[in-house]
Amino acid sequence: MAGIDNYSTALEIAASIRAKDVSPLEVLDASLARIDACNDRVNALIWRNDDQARAAAKAAADRVANSDPSELPPFFGVPIPIKDLTWVAGWPVTYGSWAAPDKPSDESELIVEAFERAGFVLTGRTNTPEFGPITASENDRYGITRNPWDLDRTPGGSSGGAGAAVASGMFSVAHANDGGGSIRIPASCCGLVGLKVSRGRVPSLVKTWEGGAVEGVLTRDVADTAAVLDVITRPDRLQWYNAPTPDRPFVSEVGVDPGRLRIGLVTTAPFGLGIDPVCVEAARTAANALEELGHEISEVEIEVGDEFLSAFLNVVNSGLADYDVDWDRVEPHIKANRKAAQAIDSLTYVRSVHDLQRFSRQVVNRWGTEFDLLVTPTMSIKPPRAGEILAAVHGGAESGGPALQVFQMAVLTSAFNMTGQPAISVPTHQTGSRLPVGVQLVAGPWEEAKLLQAASQLESALPWADRRPTI
Repeated sequence: MAGIDNYSTALEIAASIRAKDVSPLEVLDASLARIDACNDRVNALIWRNDDQARAAAKAAADRVANSDPSELPPFFGVPIPIKDLTWVAGWPVTYGSWAAPDKPSDESELIVEAFERAGFVLTGRTNTPEFGPITASENDRYGITRNPWDLDRTPGGSSGGAGAAVASGMFSVAHANDGGGSIRIPASCCGLVGLKVSRGRVPSLVKTWEGGAVEGVLTRDVADTAAVLDVITRPDRLQWYNAPTPDRPFVSEVGVDPGRLRIGLVTTAPFGLGIDPVCVEAARTAANALEELGHEISEVEIEVGDEFLSAFLNVVNSGLADYDVDWDRVEPHIKANRKAAQAIDSLTYVRSVHDLQRFSRQVVNRWGTEFDLLVTPTMSIKPPRAGEILAAVHGGAESGGPALQVFQMAVLTSAFNMTGQPAISVPTHQTGSRLPVGVQLVAGPWEEAKLLQAASQLESALPWADRRPTI
């Protein structure tokens, strides 16, 4: 295809379509060919709608041929897969579970409608752990998703299928969501950019996990992340709360100097968990690059207690109430989670929510007083072996609490779901064997603009655009 390939960004593909250098049907066929070439090894896509997607791409090609390019939506003709936790009208959704019916959904989640308004061609579904609470896209129904950078490793989760699909060149962008790190963790594992937005920034039908779970995408660069954010965010007068409207488009923040920032650097994990030296090295390298750009760096710690963890798990397990499935057919760890949720009475649940709100006030107060931005490793460990986490959660289902590997992968991300702050993982680092290692930036409430500015500075200082897996 003229000027683009399997590793082009979504903005590059959309521009080529508008310029009529390539048709939406050619773009889709290239995506499907790439899926045919490597999905058997990666297992990123678990459901395909090739004929439906081709019909949509053909209709898009016809519109391009007969339209003024300025009249086309911003991502017109760009393929995007949808995670198998999210409703699409007319598509089945199985939540990665044998327990779910295969009947088509009656309605689409709001982010899916936003993708369609933006011109994306909806193309297939990506793998996820059953109902999404663990940090690897592994389940009994569809099997193990593998990391394109090292097929023996996990691409993370719960949006690991999405991460593997983008990292392997099947798509330029993939739908994802994040309740405890499920966008940022796959971004770290797969060498991608993953933004968790502020609570209420992207509309959804229901605010799952007290609004801690949010919708988004995985991309290859900061500009794509910002541009997609512009098309999926807008005030929704029907939902309970909304983040404030931004002053200008998020994509206009890319490349903007944020001014001199006070940046806190985290190199230790809560609960006394160690951090792999390469993850610490990644965070320090990013902090050094930011210091060379004129920012002020100081080392700080994140303090999270057992009270927070207990309250967080109570809220997370309550999310199983959203599913109408055959509970006798779910995996062992989901049965254990549901049993734990059923043991929590309503007063205890409300107390958990209040504890999280108090915890959030203490955490968020540090932004603007101690520092303006936080830099941490995204994960405290390198990506575990593929299949290791599913085996761990099945084997330890009756012991209660998360498996150690899940805890280690999410310990630096999950707190910011409960505080509702925006956080982004950027792929600034690699191990000696070229396995990606992400760095997380966390901003104050509703400060996605500042986050994108700083992330784009790191993208220039520690570029990753030319890195490719060998798959």
